[in-house]
Amino acid sequence: MDLRFLFIASALLLGATLTISQEDSTSQCKIKWLFNISCESVFEKVVSQIKAWQIMQSCLYAGEKCSYELVSTAPYVITATHTSPTTRKVSDLQFLLEQSTICKMTGEAISEFSKDPADNGTNYCSLQNLMDGSDLIHAEGYKQFSNKWICPGFDTANCTLS
Repeated sequence: MDLRFLFIASALLLGATLTISQEDSTSQCKIKWLFNISCESVFEKVVSQIKAWQIMQSCLYAGEKCSYELVSTAPYVITATHTSPTTRKVSDLQFLLEQSTICKMTGEAISEFSKDPADNGTNYCSLQNLMDGSDLIHAEGYKQFSNKWICPGFDTANCTLS
């Protein structure tokens, strides 16, 4: 057998294995929200809530509703992180807003090395807790769209405990 063929086949197999293992090492959640209020108002409420939960004396009684960090903001873009006080796993959060006749916001949470059935919707709760805390769930025209395939734990997570 040709040595070059074995070398190329081995390199391709190794590359495919690394790609698959990297995909399996992340967990993500994507949610779309609609509001009948301005995106400026939604933007301000989300940023304010991240800042309010950024530094707390203790996360002991707050569950997962603490340890958020605002990374950056730009017009219609919010980037933050959430570190779980119980697991110490970090979720990277991003919110993209789009103003039309209504405000459309897409939230995404990605965490490394947490594709675990016991995850119990950590990424979902990292996003949803901000909606609850900012009271955007009571905003005029509030609607939420996602499912368990693009957001594991969406249908089973209990964010009141986290």
